[in-house]
Amino acid sequence: MSKGYWVVRVSIKNPENYPAYLTAARPAFEKYDARFLVRGGQFAAPEGQARDRNVVVEFKDYDTAIRCYQSPEYQAARQVRMANAEADFLIVEGS
Repeated sequence: MSKGYWVVRVSIKNPENYPAYLTAARPAFEKYDARFLVRGGQFAAPEGQARDRNVVVEFKDYDTAIRCYQSPEYQAARQVRMANAEADFLIVEGS
């Protein structure tokens, strides 16, 4: 079975309030056994538009990645994120 991933690029608008998103999202991440493979860090963007922060989250499979995103827990956290950041958000199937 292939894993599922969130690939998220974020530009934080309100750095002082952004930690509230991480706190709000924690219950969804725990419920769906999210595993952070990339969370910020140094990066190069030789092509295309970059954002401030890059995140890759692994789930046991694609369906679990979708369910986590659609969950009431994450949707509540999403509202906090949207108030404090702009993001490009992909959910992909991979190995």
